[in-house]
Amino acid sequence: MEHNEMDTLEALLVARHSCRAFLPEHIPQATIERILSAAQRVPSWCNSQPWKVTIATGEVVTELSARLFAARMQGMEEPDVAFPETYKNEYKVRRSVCGWQLYNAVGIAKGDREASMAQMMENYKFFGAPHVAIIHSPSELGAYGALDCGAFITGFTLAALAMGIATIPQAAIAGRGPVVRDFFDIPKDRDILCAISFGYSNTDHPANQFRTERAGLSEFVDWA
Repeated sequence: MEHNEMDTLEALLVARHSCRAFLPEHIPQATIERILSAAQRVPSWCNSQPWKVTIATGEVVTELSARLFAARMQGMEEPDVAFPETYKNEYKVRRSVCGWQLYNAVGIAKGDREASMAQMMENYKFFGAPHVAIIHSPSELGAYGALDCGAFITGFTLAALAMGIATIPQAAIAGRGPVVRDFFDIPKDRDILCAISFGYSNTDHPANQFRTERAGLSEFVDWA
């Protein structure tokens, strides 16, 4: 029995990666709308669909970048949803491996704090992406609203890839929640969860030359 749909889905999941260098070319409005409509089909608790998406393009992205950059340089960090206090065990290892894969790809030597800081600051330039989606959820829904939004983010990234569009979900943007909220006039009763920068990939950039690994089934599945 053929499973062509599964083959297509697996191919998208394997090919999807976090793009860290984009081309400046803008995406047609109709393409963005199709991606959003497809992502809208993901499941949510009682079909509540708690996500809202604020899309920024062009000069709006540039201005937002400047404000976030300034906030980061001032040391501001005020996420609506608390960041993890620490990563331990295999989670710490995976995080470290991913970081060093990026540093090795772009030629950052161990101990070069200036270069590593410069690379980190690319988050606030959206890695050159011409479009940014801000994902936010009602504060009153707490973890469950955020959980549903995670499904939307996955749907968005896969739908984008199916249309030839690269993406990178960015938690770093949530660390400057008040800046984002004020910039877009987002109500205070909504949590800023993340940004998704998206556009056409600069496939020649060294930051896009590595791929992260995934744990095998034995590492995350218990059969009862």
